[in-house]
Amino acid sequence: MNRREFGTVLLGAAGATAISPRTVHAIPSLQADALGTSGDAGGITDVEGISVGHFTDKRRPTGVTALLFGKGATAGVDVRGSAPGTSETDLLNPVHSNHEIHGIAFAGGSGFGLVSASGIVRFLEEKGIGTHFGGYVIPIVPAAIIFDLPVGDGKIRPDAEAGYEAAKAATAGKVEEGNVGAGAGATVGKAFGFNRATKTGLGTASVKVGDTGVVVGALVIVNALGDVVNPKTGQIIAGARNDDGKTFIDTAAKIRGGYGVLEPPKPLTNTTIGVVATNAAFDKTQLTKIAQMAHDGLARTINPIHTLYDGDTLFAVSTARLSAKANHGAVGAIAAEVLATAVLRAVTQATAAAGLPSYREISGK
Repeated sequence: MNRREFGTVLLGAAGATAISPRTVHAIPSLQADALGTSGDAGGITDVEGISVGHFTDKRRPTGVTALLFGKGATAGVDVRGSAPGTSETDLLNPVHSNHEIHGIAFAGGSGFGLVSASGIVRFLEEKGIGTHFGGYVIPIVPAAIIFDLPVGDGKIRPDAEAGYEAAKAATAGKVEEGNVGAGAGATVGKAFGFNRATKTGLGTASVKVGDTGVVVGALVIVNALGDVVNPKTGQIIAGARNDDGKTFIDTAAKIRGGYGVLEPPKPLTNTTIGVVATNAAFDKTQLTKIAQMAHDGLARTINPIHTLYDGDTLFAVSTARLSAKANHGAVGAIAAEVLATAVLRAVTQATAAAGLPSYREISGK
């Protein structure tokens, strides 16, 4: 059963460290379709009511990705990592009164990058998009960041102007992937030192669910401590590399063998951030559940995930452009599948940067 059939059935029902490698995992010689990333996998802008724009800093690999909701959207959020960098996420709590957002900011630059959301807010205010209250237009723009300061000069960080430029560039067309926007400085596989990491980036995907009219999309920036694996085979496709630079250490296997188990936690900083979206109408409680379920897509493709050193944060958004009622549990299951594809695209669409190779260089694809 493929992903589309699966969705239809559900809706119908309802620093360097010396390593002594023990197991060497060479990158699999896979064609793109073996990773589920051949051709056009769609994108989050296939969900009506969403536009996406990037600002990529030319001085070093970092940037901002802005998602805009011109007519507003309902959202939920779920944070699973222990080191998140976010703002305005409390507003998405189902018990809080705010019921609409107008954009989402994703940025590099660690905590410094959160200021980029203010540039998106300024852009939306200029366009008259936001909550109208007391004669003012107040755009609501939650934000999440990744830690990419080691990639180039860490004193160069996204600012409010970077957020404004990302919003200004937003379109409802095809979303650029790889080393762009908030994904420009993304890397994975850092448990044994940054110089063993693999360059990753930003990925997106979508699926039209049979003839239901439901569309589910995802966008993700993959900047994890762990390795990225092909869920069909279990093979590592990006992660911590051995001394040869072309084979993988297997972070989870090393931990099972005792690596770091009897040591105090190290101050490592990572994070995978993203959003799943649908045109089906849901409230904040339902979208919070969809965000929770979407994390399964990270668990299928990143190992280990949700660690002490990751700030994994996923938003779930509804643009409510579809009149038919949908099952939020079914959409959550589909969201996990679509997000998993987006994670793989964040790997396969990236290119080398800051002295770190990507999947393309390692695999020769």
